[in-house]
Amino acid sequence: MSQAATSDTDGESPPAAKLPLFTLTAMVVGSMVGAGVFSLPGRFATETGVAGALIAWAIAGTGMLMLAFVFQSLAVRRPDLDAGVYAYAKAGFGEYLGFFAAFGYWASTCVGNVTYWVLIMSTIGSVWPSLGDGDTAVAVVLSSIGLWAFFWMIRRGVKEATAINRIVTVAKLVPIVIFILLALVYLRPGVFSDNFRGADYAGSLFSQVRGTMLATVFVFLGVEGASVYSRHAKRRSDVGRATVLGFLSVFAVFASVTIVSYGIMPMAEIADLRQPSMAGVLETAVGTWGRVFISVGLIVSVLGAYLAWTLMAAEVLFVAAKDDDMPRFLRRANAVDVPVPALLMTSLLTQVVLIVTSFSDDAFNFALDLTSALSLIPYLLAAAFAVRVGSRDDPRTAGGRASRRELVFAVVATLYTAFLLYAAGLKFVLVSFILYAPATALFVMARREQGRRLFSPGELVVLAVSVAGAVLGVVALAAGWISL
Repeated sequence: MSQAATSDTDGESPPAAKLPLFTLTAMVVGSMVGAGVFSLPGRFATETGVAGALIAWAIAGTGMLMLAFVFQSLAVRRPDLDAGVYAYAKAGFGEYLGFFAAFGYWASTCVGNVTYWVLIMSTIGSVWPSLGDGDTAVAVVLSSIGLWAFFWMIRRGVKEATAINRIVTVAKLVPIVIFILLALVYLRPGVFSDNFRGADYAGSLFSQVRGTMLATVFVFLGVEGASVYSRHAKRRSDVGRATVLGFLSVFAVFASVTIVSYGIMPMAEIADLRQPSMAGVLETAVGTWGRVFISVGLIVSVLGAYLAWTLMAAEVLFVAAKDDDMPRFLRRANAVDVPVPALLMTSLLTQVVLIVTSFSDDAFNFALDLTSALSLIPYLLAAAFAVRVGSRDDPRTAGGRASRRELVFAVVATLYTAFLLYAAGLKFVLVSFILYAPATALFVMARREQGRRLFSPGELVVLAVSVAGAVLGVVALAAGWISL
């Protein structure tokens, strides 16, 4: 075994690998274009018609663009802060909420990684029935093998992993673009018109739009990818550029995939398709080869996104540990700059969630919605921090106070993420608390290592809220008020 795979150090990590603008942009695109885009037709058709989809994408596009601008602005205004989401929450609202942001973001990536394995197995399950919808025992075993294979590959080095990601990012966009072009060629205006207002089961236009919100959050997760990996950027300004370039590219793709699908099949039939629903839509348009083509593209896409998300998850734990907000063992990195203990914890949580979601009625959609819900608190705190940066003078803010335009962007992003928490519904908020509350043990470990007081009065209030939410969540699951 190579030294890269075995030599871990307890002290300072080696100099960070430096990445150019193209690679950072590829990290953003690679982390966003994954499982979500291939499930969009079915997810949207379950909730809304064309009109609701257009409104939902307009809201999601505006809100997430504002959030992208927030990360762009903060990367320039506060160059002293690395790891994006986590660092901004801590700087704005204290160590405990910063810890929650770090844990929540990390946990959301781990749960998101589970959706990738479920979708891969569901895709193969169309020709290998024993894999079912990706939640059978055989599917879990095969997913676990893949999970740990990636662990061993990534720990060999960041440069190797990001080089693979650049190649995969280009490769996975090809089938998606071809899907859009073919769907336009085979689009049936009558079907599109019938799907415009939505089916009777979809409810009011407001409820239709609300029902799609978590799906749009999931596909945009990763917009902060360059910000999370900011310590590796060759130039700090590249972080913001990569964030906006990556977002605009994938927004066009996501909206197009959703809308053109309504011109191929009635929305009720799209809603009944097994995941990946994009494959079923293209099969209806061009025949069996369409399903095979999309299925192969999905596997390439999902594996690339899994790589990017795993890298980001480990990076968040690593930087939080270096800032003394996570236990010290998580700050260790090997000779090629890979935080192996953080990577190991990421793989372990992904493995646990993979097993748990196999007991869900709908493993893919449950993991997808939980991923979105877990990410909302970190996003909300980052956006709110941008409001603080823009509304007060601070000598640490590069270039002086943020402009009025930056402040408006931050306010809109904050309102948008707050609305998403409402749209998520009580079920996923409570399940999120079940994960958040026990995670406080890591915070306590870090404080004890430093010989510090465990909680301030304000932090005790946050602790009490999180524990109460977790207890209520467990009671709701036990009583059957909510279910997985």
